[in-house]
Amino acid sequence: MSAPISRVSRPTVTTGTAPAQAGPEVAALPEPGERVVVRAESVSKLFPVEEGWFRGGKRELRAVDGVSLEIRAGETLGLVGESGCGKSTLGRVLLRLLDPTYGRIWFEGTDITVTSQRDLRPLRRRMQIIFQDPYSSLNPRMTVRQIVGEAIQIHGLAKGAKDEEQMIARLLSRVGLRADVMTRYPHEFSGGQRQRIGIARALAVMETGTGGFIVCDEPISALDVSIQAQIVNLLQDLQEELGLSYLFISHDLKVVEYVSHRVAVMYLGRVVELAPARALYEKRHHPYTRALLSAVPVPEPGRRTLRVLLEGDVPSPIDPPKACSFHPRCPKFHKGHCDVEIPLLRELVPGSGHFVACHYPEGT
Repeated sequence: MSAPISRVSRPTVTTGTAPAQAGPEVAALPEPGERVVVRAESVSKLFPVEEGWFRGGKRELRAVDGVSLEIRAGETLGLVGESGCGKSTLGRVLLRLLDPTYGRIWFEGTDITVTSQRDLRPLRRRMQIIFQDPYSSLNPRMTVRQIVGEAIQIHGLAKGAKDEEQMIARLLSRVGLRADVMTRYPHEFSGGQRQRIGIARALAVMETGTGGFIVCDEPISALDVSIQAQIVNLLQDLQEELGLSYLFISHDLKVVEYVSHRVAVMYLGRVVELAPARALYEKRHHPYTRALLSAVPVPEPGRRTLRVLLEGDVPSPIDPPKACSFHPRCPKFHKGHCDVEIPLLRELVPGSGHFVACHYPEGT
């Protein structure tokens, strides 16, 4: 039996820049339960790449490379990293929107690695996704009622048209929209309103009281900064109310710090550091994490942080470096070790929950 998720009051973000000032209150997030909702074990996703006759024919792009992680009931796991590192691909693989090439995935204790789409359908009621772009993720030819009601019809959740309309009205109210918007089309709404519709669609089939898992794939990056905080607050309120678990993918490192219980850092398809959010932002042990977080603006006047600049470009996932994928850009590179042996993701101090994949982690 999982531990109950306590309802702890926390500051509400009121402007687009407020998350950057929310660091001291991060500890006010409700504690997640002990029950593991999603578990991935050595998951990889490879895509075939056609390079032509003169370049050797077929090769493989390693979008996700041996990732292992867990997400607990009521927890938000933040996922950060540079563009193209495999964050969105990992999110889709965990939902089985993409099939893993290697590894295994469990959802609520059920191995879904090779489960057929037909057998996955009942589980879809508890695993959903919120897409990055509310402008392209909603069908422009469908009304709000059709968009939100589509999954309700697929799963046969309503007893009739009137019952379905009442369900949709309740969903819209839950995300801050009036019921009278049901007959309107996506182009009639602002970006923030469209994302609320997308959230309502994700919640449409969620079974009340059973929790659920939602991949939030950059849910605020396409929105105006003045609207981003409203969507962040909405997602947090829904998490408290429904006991949801999130994989929160974002480039906004301060928002990730604000909403996450733990944070995973990805580089070239691999998780290189995983830790409680407060611990990671206070002390980063992987050189890549140090460089990534050094770019976060500090809101306090007169306070400056040392910017860590990396040399070179991110290598191609089609031809990644051998052993440690970060070694060509790493300031702590040791020839004959970092370029020979793959660093394992290991816990630095037993019980700390702070894992790092580096032969020579900072501060040790």
